Amino acid sequence: MADRGGLGEAAAAGASPAPAPGRNPTLGWRERLRAGLAGTGASLWFVAGLGLLYALRIPLRLCENLAAGTSSLISGLIFIFEWWYFHKHGTSCIEQISVSHLQPLMGETDSSISEPGSPSRSRESEISRQNLSECKVWRNPLNLFRGAEYRRYTWVTGKEPLTYYDMNLSAQDHQTFFTCDTDFLRPSDTVMQKAWRERNPPARIKAAYQALELNNDCATAYVLLAEEEATTIVDAERLFKQALKAGETIYRQSQQCQHQSPQHEAQLRRDTNVLVYVKRRLAMCARKLGRIREAVKIMRDLMKEFPPLTMLNIHENLLESLLELQAYADVQAVLAKYDDISLPKSAAICYTAALLKTRTVSEKFSPETASRRGLSTAEINAVEAIHRAVEFNPHVPKYLLEMKSLILPPEHILKRGDSEAIAYAFFHLQHWKRIEGALNLLQCTWEGTFRMIPHPLEKGHLFYPYPSCTETADRELLPTFHHVSVYPKKELPLFIHFTAGFCSSTAVIAILTHQFPEIVGIFAKAVLGLWCPQPWASSGIEENTQDLKSEDLGLSSG
Repeated sequence: MADRGGLGEAAAAGASPAPAPGRNPTLGWRERLRAGLAGTGASLWFVAGLGLLYALRIPLRLCENLAAGTSSLISGLIFIFEWWYFHKHGTSCIEQISVSHLQPLMGETDSSISEPGSPSRSRESEISRQNLSECKVWRNPLNLFRGAEYRRYTWVTGKEPLTYYDMNLSAQDHQTFFTCDTDFLRPSDTVMQKAWRERNPPARIKAAYQALELNNDCATAYVLLAEEEATTIVDAERLFKQALKAGETIYRQSQQCQHQSPQHEAQLRRDTNVLVYVKRRLAMCARKLGRIREAVKIMRDLMKEFPPLTMLNIHENLLESLLELQAYADVQAVLAKYDDISLPKSAAICYTAALLKTRTVSEKFSPETASRRGLSTAEINAVEAIHRAVEFNPHVPKYLLEMKSLILPPEHILKRGDSEAIAYAFFHLQHWKRIEGALNLLQCTWEGTFRMIPHPLEKGHLFYPYPSCTETADRELLPTFHHVSVYPKKELPLFIHFTAGFCSSTAVIAILTHQFPEIVGIFAKAVLGLWCPQPWASSGIEENTQDLKSEDLGLSSG
């Protein structure tokens, strides 16, 4: 069975009572010992290895062997470092050094440098722009609440679900959404501008209370408290309602003054961002508290009132809520609008489209029957939809099929990456389980996608080639205790295998020769005698054979 550790920890985090805010819980001695051993496992193995070598230095005569086999030792160390570097960075250190440093010294880069207006230079710039767009990090539309969900997980498990890089991106988003050039006009906004830049959560919460003392209608202060101080969804919803009341008042005032100056226009944009953010989080609170129809209504009103803000991907929140209501006709209507060739795709769009087509055939689908009679038109459409979704994000099926354990999704995701797969499966796994046979059809067909794209990094089938930067970005977004999914799976090059075997065999032969020279010499002569027989030995055998034959003839004639 698949490991359900991540889901179990997440469920335990949501069910257990939370300690008082601002206090660090004290873990038991067993938890502290387990956490310390988990963090120092590699160091303990290294120290144990050094101790073993020190204990065996006299019987193995290590000092003499090291003096005699220095080249073999260096070769072995180079191999170990190369193996470690490849597993950590996904590339060969020797190859990277040769490409980065040796080629310029050999003058190969001079021939590759082209004129600014040449076709090769424009092609390189186009490829670089495509790589930058592919590695763009997006805010997770279904991100959890820090105080009510992420921090509760930390209190229960002792693990940090968010990385520093992820939280730093959120801080930049908050400064973009909730600040503007006119903050100096209102003291409370000036305090909140500093609060969003604070790294320490208690300092941010303290600054929010200071802003409320200056202005009791500071909407952004209520937002910060709802996100980070509230320990339950009920408390977060209460604070967001206060933020909504204050935000609507400020938004109406900004609308009346928007044409007076460019500063007032910037203030209106900021107040609009605050209002949309608060309403969206209120909809998510209603969804988590079971008031799903209320959440759907808030999201639909938001999409009608602020249609330019499609970049916030509110439709993905709406899709998840409609799937919970099992309103599949409404889900299809949303997909018809947003699953367009001119709009950016996401795992939620592609896999929801595949789920709807799978729903029509999954209940009666059987691999044996399909192989005997062939696939029907509806089954072919469902399989093609699954292949399309898997090509866009190949990491999702392992989480839906519970081949990998889930963790809490990050606050930011990389499209087509492991972070997006976690964010999708965390919320949508229940919808796939609800439809009978959907996961069975997915399990039977998802691996067939890779036969259509044998070289995914070079050429895709329905989408652009799979970006090669996803692994690096996902390692920054996801916590260290999670094993990042890599696609396509990297294998050690033949050069490293050859180097490993050659260095290891050379080192073993050198040590054995120095330790047992006579036995190794006899063994070497025997092996050379079998592989390369000497000519004098064969001629002597022929002479002896002829003498024996002549003697036999003399005896017979006599």
